Amino acid sequence: MKKKIFNEMAKKGLYLLLPLLLVSCNDFLTIYPTDKTIGEDFWKTKEDVKNMVTGAYGQMISEGCQEKAIVWGSFRSDELVQYKDNGNSNLQNISAVNLLPTNGYNTWENFYSVINRCNIVLNHIGDVLEVDPAFTQGDYDETRAQMLALRSLCYFYLVRTFRDVPYTTQSYEDDDQEMLIPQTTPDSVLQYCINDLLESERYIMRTGAYGEGNWRNKGYFTTDAVRALLADIYLWRGSMTHNEDDYRKCVEYADKVITAKDEYFKTVNAGRTSQIEEDIYHLAEGGAEMFKELYVDGNAHESILEWQYNSNNTGLGKYYITGHDSNHGILLASKIFTQYESNANTEQGQMAFHSRNDYRFWFSVYDANNGEAINGLDIRKMVDNNYLNLGNPSSAKGKERPSNTGVTNRNWIVYRLPDVMLMKAEALVQLATDADDDDALKRAFHLVQTVNKRSMYRLASDTLQQSAYKSKDQMEFLVLAERGRELCFEGKRWYDLMRYSYRHMEGVDAKTKLADKTAWPALYDGMIKLVVRKYVSGGDAFAYKMESEPFLYWPVLEREIRVNKLLKQNPVYIQDETMTKY
Repeated sequence: MKKKIFNEMAKKGLYLLLPLLLVSCNDFLTIYPTDKTIGEDFWKTKEDVKNMVTGAYGQMISEGCQEKAIVWGSFRSDELVQYKDNGNSNLQNISAVNLLPTNGYNTWENFYSVINRCNIVLNHIGDVLEVDPAFTQGDYDETRAQMLALRSLCYFYLVRTFRDVPYTTQSYEDDDQEMLIPQTTPDSVLQYCINDLLESERYIMRTGAYGEGNWRNKGYFTTDAVRALLADIYLWRGSMTHNEDDYRKCVEYADKVITAKDEYFKTVNAGRTSQIEEDIYHLAEGGAEMFKELYVDGNAHESILEWQYNSNNTGLGKYYITGHDSNHGILLASKIFTQYESNANTEQGQMAFHSRNDYRFWFSVYDANNGEAINGLDIRKMVDNNYLNLGNPSSAKGKERPSNTGVTNRNWIVYRLPDVMLMKAEALVQLATDADDDDALKRAFHLVQTVNKRSMYRLASDTLQQSAYKSKDQMEFLVLAERGRELCFEGKRWYDLMRYSYRHMEGVDAKTKLADKTAWPALYDGMIKLVVRKYVSGGDAFAYKMESEPFLYWPVLEREIRVNKLLKQNPVYIQDETMTKY
């Protein structure tokens, strides 16, 4: 069995340390270590540093972070709905676009807890370098690279979710320490992250450097993971600001990931057939084996960064398996996954999948092809214990969900190669001139087709044809649709829809805080039309409420504003005794 983070923590005795690591308070920067943990007797050895780095990654796989990845990244989108009998009022309010500042899902403390751990390590590793000869300059540089990358990922989550967020590199280490910090604009926070990641890229370990089959190759940041995050940030900022240079940077870093993974694959598979030389992506083969490799075994070749679980991934289990009762999770796949339709790749489509020959259609949800399940289907992806090859699925309904079953020790994939390939495709479309023979559009289509084709049961007339996607608008939507199929329920969709909206909005100012403006750009109607697809009823109310840029983001939790008077609320909310909404 592969060693993963929890194994390492047990091995190092960190279960004794965890109660200290997971203590939190009501301040916006969650406190975790007491002076017993980080005091003068602690930062003495290389082992101390290793333990604290493991603790930072351990907090990243907490239930709170996993929960937010699902709710922030998927539930707000058209992918997920609340199970009909589940009475979670916070989720009900989110569905109704009543994102009250008292809603518990607004809390950012889980990610700031990871950030604080990173800051503590960054602020103390120099002390260890001075006193422990075993902790070399190379160890210092690599540890610093790890913590800069992990901190940047957390800030990227926060910027995409709250927009204007407090940014600090100072560590919070004492209960008496005051940390009142105002919000910073996304333009500044993203640039800080880019600067840190560029430094990290110089010193971080390459994928495979830990040894073939070692979980750290996918469980810790590597050069591939740093570059994937850079590509993602550049794509986000480019979409927000309409900056072509950011799109070019996204393509550049996506290419670095693709090239590095190709070279590594060919190195470890030297001597195989010449077909390896012709394929630069080496994606897992389609069908049941693909799902087993990606979501059962984990740490597949095409994967780049995964949160490692040996014991229960309680966040995944709660929302996708048995959080409501023994037979249902709290969340279901929405009605857009119940059937397929030929125009799924166009703005007129109401379904996610365009072909019954797509394995992902059958393996992502239970009871696929059931048009009567308009209230949603149970999620199969990432939690099914037995991916069976369905054979020819042309007229069948998908596998029924077994009673009281599901596996909760699955990794959570942060980045994998198809994600990066489709980031590149998205950026290429924005760099295109909209001419029918535009090379950027052709390259983008090739990337989408490669991802799509590996999941098709048989290559027939319903595979993607380039002649149907010649314009820039057609290709933009095709990339969005393909990301929706490939990455469904992986915490990506809401952020994809936000980028889609931003590219069609004018007047966005990433250098000014929302609270410092009195008027904001309207949201793109095309994005709203996609989100409302999941509603059996109530879609009109959603469209009515989602008016302008601030509605893309969550309000700051009321508790945080009471503690930190420098924080300003999302301006579509007012702060009175009831925290009511405009």
